[in-house]
Amino acid sequence: MSDNSFIRFMEYNDLDTVLDLEYKCFEIPWTRNMFEDEFFNSNAVYFVAEEQGKVCGYIGMWKIIDEGHITNLAVHPEFRGKGYGKRLMKSLISYSKKNGITAITLEVRVSNLVAISLYEGFGFTKAGLRKHYYANNNEDALIMWLYLK
Repeated sequence: MSDNSFIRFMEYNDLDTVLDLEYKCFEIPWTRNMFEDEFFNSNAVYFVAEEQGKVCGYIGMWKIIDEGHITNLAVHPEFRGKGYGKRLMKSLISYSKKNGITAITLEVRVSNLVAISLYEGFGFTKAGLRKHYYANNNEDALIMWLYLK
């Protein structure tokens, strides 16, 4: 990460770049319409990581009363291992604490050990399993929770 990197709220003009990132990172990517719905959803919040004017990662969450549900976290393959995932997660947790969110949940592929390690590093704990959650290969999803203080 350089001195020219920062985390900010996602803007509408980020959608094309975020969509491109989505296709690079996920086997079952969201569509542009899905991201537009998220952007205009008052219960959703999205942050992007930017490096020298280029969006290199993003994270999103739905706000449901006093809980948050992380929808996606992605970092461009060229920028992985540089701390962007951690900075995005830290920004989302900080936002959550300031906005009355008391707990955050997410689902993650059981095979995604890098993501699981990231989440555990922030205090997320394993809470259950969604069997055959991912349609493309019937992989299970690990349910994780973080309770904020």
